[in-house]
Amino acid sequence: MPRTDEPTLHRARWNDESLDDALGESPTRPWRPDRTAGETLHDRIVPERFHGTRWDPGPRGVLILAAVGIFVVLLAATSSFTDRPAAHPVPPITPVAATDPNHRTTANNPGAQPETATTAPASTSARPSTAAEVVVSVVGLVEHGGLRRFPPGSRVADAIKAATPHPEADLAGLNLAQPLHDGDQIVIGRTDPNPATSQHGSTLTNAAQSAAIPAAPTESPRPTTPPTRVNLNTATEPELDALPGVGPVTARAILTWRTQHGRFTSIDQLAEVDGIGPSRLARLRNSVTI
Repeated sequence: MPRTDEPTLHRARWNDESLDDALGESPTRPWRPDRTAGETLHDRIVPERFHGTRWDPGPRGVLILAAVGIFVVLLAATSSFTDRPAAHPVPPITPVAATDPNHRTTANNPGAQPETATTAPASTSARPSTAAEVVVSVVGLVEHGGLRRFPPGSRVADAIKAATPHPEADLAGLNLAQPLHDGDQIVIGRTDPNPATSQHGSTLTNAAQSAAIPAAPTESPRPTTPPTRVNLNTATEPELDALPGVGPVTARAILTWRTQHGRFTSIDQLAEVDGIGPSRLARLRNSVTI
């Protein structure tokens, strides 16, 4: 039979408070801090003694920070300007010779002659049969002397009309229907007062005929009197007008120059007269004197 006098064993039940009373210490360990649910990252990083402290650099600290910021900005600007990319010279490009597309060779047959495009020579019919214009020299008793340009097929009458001859000009010795050739010279002179003479004052020198026709055999020279030269300092307007290549306008210009400068001391001074150029001066050298 069981013993009834032995004490009955009861299972002990402990709670946190009774455990704390029994042990006499807090359940929180000193090496494990108690973290609350509202703790932030800032509270964990910043020491507890600095919690609630406001950072104030003061006026001097503000000036120092501003100076540091300005220095950083200037340093960045200087670096951006000094670090610009440098320009490097580009090497010259070697020109490549262009190949003629009409010049072909046969790759499979090295001995074959290259094919070249043959161009037929231009036919002579494509070339103009006449020059583009005819240049004629008209001098003498005309208002507009000098070189005159005319279309092919023009005649002597066209050249005289363009040069505007003077009323006293001699046109009887000219064939007005004669065609003009490049390089012709028409000299318009004064009408000869003696009708018995066979030579007139105006002449036409044909450049084509003078080059094609050989010179006729010369006869024995006959004694001729040298032509009388006109004195530039004493000649009258009609005498100056009779000189080759000098008309009324040029004669009056010579008299005007003589009035302004006194007298001619050299034949080269004719170049200072209006209307007398180098070519006309060369023609007058053998006809005038001082």
